[in-house]
Amino acid sequence: GVSKQDIREQIWDHMESQNLADFPRPVHHRIPNFKGASHAAEQLPRLQAFKTARTIKVNPDAPQKNARFFVLESNKTLLVPTPRLRTGLFNKITPPPGATKDILRKCATSQGVRNCSVPIGLDSRVLVDLVVVGSVAVSEKGWRIGKGEGYADLEYAMMVSMGAVSTETPVVTIVHDCQVVDIPEELLEEHDITVDYILTPTRVIATGCERPQPMGITWSKISREMMEKIPVLRSLRAREQQAGKDVTLQGEHQHLPEPGRQQAVRLSAGRRPPDTPGPEASSMAAARGSPSGEGAPLAADVYVGNLPRDARVSDLKRALRELGSVPLRLTWQGPRRRAFLRYPDSAAAQQAVSCLQGLRLGTDTLRVALARQQRDK
Repeated sequence: GVSKQDIREQIWDHMESQNLADFPRPVHHRIPNFKGASHAAEQLPRLQAFKTARTIKVNPDAPQKNARFFVLESNKTLLVPTPRLRTGLFNKITPPPGATKDILRKCATSQGVRNCSVPIGLDSRVLVDLVVVGSVAVSEKGWRIGKGEGYADLEYAMMVSMGAVSTETPVVTIVHDCQVVDIPEELLEEHDITVDYILTPTRVIATGCERPQPMGITWSKISREMMEKIPVLRSLRAREQQAGKDVTLQGEHQHLPEPGRQQAVRLSAGRRPPDTPGPEASSMAAARGSPSGEGAPLAADVYVGNLPRDARVSDLKRALRELGSVPLRLTWQGPRRRAFLRYPDSAAAQQAVSCLQGLRLGTDTLRVALARQQRDK
């Protein structure tokens, strides 16, 4: 009759009552930081999986701060998920040239992640060689329990969907010895990630776990509320829908994707199939009424308003790449605090409007609508 939450509460209570917890406290409802976390992280560079890895993803929680430092010190690429995935998927930490150990340690903190990073979007061809996650509880078999919000599982599933990880990518967690407990296998769900190595202040545990990792996002577990909070998730869902996958959300009725939409996605990402005319040629042909334009969908524009007065076109381009909504053409009208995005057809434009809802540049939330609707208003 034990539940995941029962195990979480037992771990949190024990760490607080025995004064094993470290700042920030109390550790309840967190990936708990603990005394000895830095020592446990010292085991990471000794792993063969670390030595051979070039790009390593480490979660942003406090117990993994030293792990982030070791990645930077080893001159490897460090990717850190954005907190709660609000502004994208990853940040790539970019220390200044010639950074000392002290500067690298600062880059490994939460402030350093904010100040010394560049976003990595869905269109990037990043390959992650090693994944480091936090845990509330973990078993020697490799079963893992997080803090209950599902972000680590979701981050991994999104990496699967964008091709950043494979079934061979090892997963490591860094915990206190008291967090290594028995976890009933029946508590595991299909979206739960497992771990291959457990690092504690006193042990390195190779779990030998053979349970398959999640094969991608389980959309039926994703709520509408979560979709609203995570723009990059909306973009990824639109991509998978265009690819013909079932993206029915929690509480929704299953619906089939519209036929012929996958072509629009490829074009909206700035690519085109071989032996087909480019978007400029297609739109010109359609305008002239030539045979190659017969029956071709007309391009459609998306209005983006309320741009910050100090915004640059590069800021908007970066946000569009991050959300996977790259247009065929971007018309920048900065002095009028607006821009127009050209997409290959109305379906792709409507998809972009959905993905960009709630997009912020700086402190300003942008207004996004189909250009025709904006003119009507």
